[in-house]
Amino acid sequence: MKIMIAISVLLSTTSNAQIKNAKTESVKIYGNCGMCETKIEKAGNIKKIANVDWNQETQMAILTYDATKTNQDEILKRIALVGYDSDKFLAPDDVYNNLHGCCQYDRVAKVPVKEVATVIARNEDHSNHSNHSETTTTVIQSENQLKAVFDNYFLVKDALITSNGISTASASKELVTAINNVKMDKLDMDIHMVWMKVVNTIQKDAENIANTKDVKIQRDHFTSLSKEIYTVIKISKYENPVYYQFCPMFNDGKGANWLSKENAVKNPYYGSMMLSCGKTVETIK
Repeated sequence: MKIMIAISVLLSTTSNAQIKNAKTESVKIYGNCGMCETKIEKAGNIKKIANVDWNQETQMAILTYDATKTNQDEILKRIALVGYDSDKFLAPDDVYNNLHGCCQYDRVAKVPVKEVATVIARNEDHSNHSNHSETTTTVIQSENQLKAVFDNYFLVKDALITSNGISTASASKELVTAINNVKMDKLDMDIHMVWMKVVNTIQKDAENIANTKDVKIQRDHFTSLSKEIYTVIKISKYENPVYYQFCPMFNDGKGANWLSKENAVKNPYYGSMMLSCGKTVETIK
């Protein structure tokens, strides 16, 4: 296999001569046939920036790219987005499932690609457009599907401020639904890894709050829920600034945190008894 890779590198040297600051790496990309080769190379190639040479027999690809303009991850993401896994990125399930039968291979990668990537001007010949830049622009769009989770968390918090166990339970049922609707394979890579670690705790706390009308029990579970929601919202962000607040009195004087869309303190652990008890300790933007 090493000999074949070396030959591939040698044969691709001439075609890649136009790539400046060239860096060459070999990676495994899963596929089966000539059709796979065409799609893999078309997705990975960017004129004068990146070239992919994929070998059907070895499933190894030689990546040659301008290291000042792109990197291995960006190339592999583009390839994953047309249906082909690497050891780093897993293609979206719906894209893989739409591959021709002969192209569907055994899947082994663990980390999914979530972004919807639009590559502008890739592989276009601009020889007749003197004012058109050769630079390729990649626009990455990623929907924050956790917004419904955060929105429903805030509704639970607001219900606790009123000390209404029935309203809190109802709001938390909606939170449970939002949690269950999260498609982990559609999350951005870094968010996916965090969500995977905390989702069981978040779900359990939300269910416990939903299954009782006892405000004291609800508030006890809300402390743990808030801690894990904080972990997720820190990395995924929210559409507006979020304020991480702290009550020093709750939990037998150990204190407890919560998240709010308002900087003004409205304490969910005591409600009207000590509504303004606490302070903002962090602003998440």
